[in-house]
Amino acid sequence: MDPDTEVERIFRHEHEEEDDEEEKKKKMRPPSSYGSMKSDSDVMEDEEEDEEEGAAAAVFSPPLPVVLPNSSAQEATGMQMVRSDSPETLFTMTTEQTKPPGAVVIDTRMSDIEPPSEDDEDDMDEELVTHSPEPPEFVEPDDSMQDDENSQPGKLHPEQSLPHVFKSIQNVLSSLTKEELFSFKMWFYQWESEITLQQVMEGDMLDFVDRILEILGPDRALLHTINTLESVRNKPAADELRKQCERALIRFNLKQYLIRKHQVIREGVVRAGKQNLLEHVYVEPQISTCCYGGVDPSHEFLPHPPTPLQVPSPDTFVCLNNLFRRQKADGQPVRTVLTTGIPGIGMTVSVGKFCLDWAELVANRDLQFVLKMSFRTLWLLRNKPRSAMEVIEYSNHHCKGMKYLEEEDCKFLVIMDSFDCYQASLDWENAPVINDNYTQAHPDVLIVNIIRGTVLRGARIWILGRQAAVSQIPSQHIDFVTEIQGFSDEMKDEFLTKRFCDADLAAKIVAHYKRLPMLRLLTRQPFVCWMVATVFERCYRYQGYGTHPPRLTPFYISIMIVQTNRKLQFYCNKGENELKWSSDDKHLVLKIGKMAFKMLEKNVSVFCEGDLKEYGLKLTDVVVLSGMCTELPAASDGKRTFCFIHFTFQEFMAAMYVFSMFRSESKNVLGNDSPGLHMPKIFTSKEQTKSAAGLVQCALERTLKSRFGHYDLFLRFLCGMLSPDCHDNQLSGFLYGHKAPKVGGLDKVQELLEETIQTAQEKYRDRVENLKECLREMIQEDE
Repeated sequence: MDPDTEVERIFRHEHEEEDDEEEKKKKMRPPSSYGSMKSDSDVMEDEEEDEEEGAAAAVFSPPLPVVLPNSSAQEATGMQMVRSDSPETLFTMTTEQTKPPGAVVIDTRMSDIEPPSEDDEDDMDEELVTHSPEPPEFVEPDDSMQDDENSQPGKLHPEQSLPHVFKSIQNVLSSLTKEELFSFKMWFYQWESEITLQQVMEGDMLDFVDRILEILGPDRALLHTINTLESVRNKPAADELRKQCERALIRFNLKQYLIRKHQVIREGVVRAGKQNLLEHVYVEPQISTCCYGGVDPSHEFLPHPPTPLQVPSPDTFVCLNNLFRRQKADGQPVRTVLTTGIPGIGMTVSVGKFCLDWAELVANRDLQFVLKMSFRTLWLLRNKPRSAMEVIEYSNHHCKGMKYLEEEDCKFLVIMDSFDCYQASLDWENAPVINDNYTQAHPDVLIVNIIRGTVLRGARIWILGRQAAVSQIPSQHIDFVTEIQGFSDEMKDEFLTKRFCDADLAAKIVAHYKRLPMLRLLTRQPFVCWMVATVFERCYRYQGYGTHPPRLTPFYISIMIVQTNRKLQFYCNKGENELKWSSDDKHLVLKIGKMAFKMLEKNVSVFCEGDLKEYGLKLTDVVVLSGMCTELPAASDGKRTFCFIHFTFQEFMAAMYVFSMFRSESKNVLGNDSPGLHMPKIFTSKEQTKSAAGLVQCALERTLKSRFGHYDLFLRFLCGMLSPDCHDNQLSGFLYGHKAPKVGGLDKVQELLEETIQTAQEKYRDRVENLKECLREMIQEDE
């Protein structure tokens, strides 16, 4: 019976109840997105093929008993069919769009076939148009999200899409003989645990390709097909498939590399079994298109800081994954995006999340490749000239010999992070021009030409670095500037809650850190927020912890230590076991502290390059490498200005300098050159120099006489430094030696503070709460 007669009989005799059981089986073949119904002529050919398949079984002896397929994989068929929805392939949903004129499509998902209308009966004799086993041409579904080129998640390149992978695998497997195809299937089944023997042997070749794509996904299915072809010693077919899908394979290898690199976030000291998945703990910080320096002006005691700072409004915030969806004033897409922020604001983690979302097809699918080209790597490669492609291949090993970056339609991204690691000055005006990706040049020249756009012309460039470092890039080379602002109050709570499976513990930590106003302000930085989570999680293991509010000084000491250690690791190439502070490192910290103290005396919070020279400091060491300062937007006169990462950090560094001078050199810098300040008569000049109580007495006088309140936190940090837990535990081995003696006379300091609190009830009532906090910082022990 020919196909025309078969279809006519289906439509004209649907109400017949005596259909033969074998006739039903012939109509209901295994479902396939690209399959077809067999005609009567196919059944006759199946009997002849049974003998050939028996011969194939004799050639390849399978490891397990198998049931040989009964259907031919490559025979012509009578009509197209629609199988159940296949979300992986997207072919089924486009069958109606792609059918040729006059083709009849039967939906086998329905249990009963609707009777045809009278108008349709006249067309039953028309010839059915058949296209199986070739799949229909792929048409993008009518999705409004994908109509806009700038919308997420974006469209894959045709050669990286599922239809291309399907057709490539189908074409290669179609060239195999029946014996080779059978052998291929058996090897494929042996080395892929997620596929059963029944799934491999059921249906024809198109069913097999559809099934492996649906179960394994296009990447794994393609890679496993190539490996299996090589295992059955069919290297020409494997090479042909690799050649057809080279663009998809490069993308797959890059995705796997980025997933391995960024899937697990590295936080602090890595401990076995304590790693966190990035997607489980990540909270996207606020990223603004208005760059005001990124310094939070909030302060517990200073409602009006010495230097007013602007804060970006919420309507300037942009999503991380949409950075390259922006357009320039002329309507063209941005090429070069610059992202900056203060130290500890989360730039490195944000890069990892961007890469992970791309690798997992969550966003930016239209970027064919995402390549890393760190400035730290470029700094290490300064020993000899290299080309842009050599640097890309050095950083991305899977891109060797890749030719696609020269194509005009190749849309790819190059991430150039850690600009502050490249410590050489760049000549933006006189650097030679390079016009191709293969000309070798010194890294200084290469960087300038990449940012100019004469090298890697088709690339999107994402530059990240600290403000003081990236400010040297001329503005005409940057299309879009963003600044990471950190966490809002809601984001802080979300960050601390997501990290813990124990909801009660998370609630305790959130409530505990909010008991300290300055800590609540400081957790705007994701780095400090992580520190709060880590410290309090450890503390709550001890019974009874949480009765008293946390102390502030230990957190600031930890920030200073971590930033200095990071400088040694990232800028001085020291290993984790080599983070011993040299005398130069200690002197740098003390000089920065001295500058902070002098600025505090003058009640200023901003300094310029000339101020640094006064204290024997270099600009790069302080505002780029130290992690304690940052650059503010240029003034109207073009003068560069800088400040500490927070006003409170300036007060901490000043207190640290005063305490260090007292402990290491027995000097009380508060007692000298202080006009209008008089020591109590109970202290002699000797006691003034040697006594901790004398040091605190001088600080108390300055604090109580200050109308602006800019010594309040300074006094609290100074009292916190006197605590043995801080100066003898935290700072031991870093700023001070392990065998340095503890500071004595703390009982007299406690008496002095208690007396001052009593006498201040009348005259300095607004300072009493801070004085109580000073006393608590010094005497409270860790529970």
